Amino acid sequence: MKENRRRPDYRESIFSAVSAGFFFVLIGAIFVYATFIQGIDLIGNIIAFFRDFDIVVVPHTEKILLPAPGHPFEHLLLYSAALQFGVVWGVYQIGILALRFVARSPLDRKAETSSNIVFWLGTSYLNSIFLNETALSVNPKETWFVFWSAVIMLLGLSLVIRAVILAVARLL
Repeated sequence: MKENRRRPDYRESIFSAVSAGFFFVLIGAIFVYATFIQGIDLIGNIIAFFRDFDIVVVPHTEKILLPAPGHPFEHLLLYSAALQFGVVWGVYQIGILALRFVARSPLDRKAETSSNIVFWLGTSYLNSIFLNETALSVNPKETWFVFWSAVIMLLGLSLVIRAVILAVARLL
């Protein structure tokens, strides 16, 4: 009897371990690809990105001060790496969701994974339309804040999706 109770927890811990491992493999693969295939110093780009931050007035406000890169258009390589991460992680989450259905994972785990898919693929899309287009933007700092506003809305949407899945499942 105890063995059956532990089984779902055991499967869920396997999903967690595989996800943690895949996360590190993905980060490493992005660094290897950037460094050896594209010839980009990704670590140098990350350091330059964080050194470029200033406290600026949010456009169209008078007194709201938030951090933003001083030259957002100079970090396109880093935005591209973040885009690659988001797309691959989102697709990986789709695979995990399929495995969760096969393994008959608890509904809350399926809802969480569904929410993760929306968030990561959505963030990648926002990255591609806002951050990677920053160089073409008339006001790159404004684009920076629009991106983060959209990410906050996407986070809310992904939480709503999780709640809807759980609510509908309880009604059925």
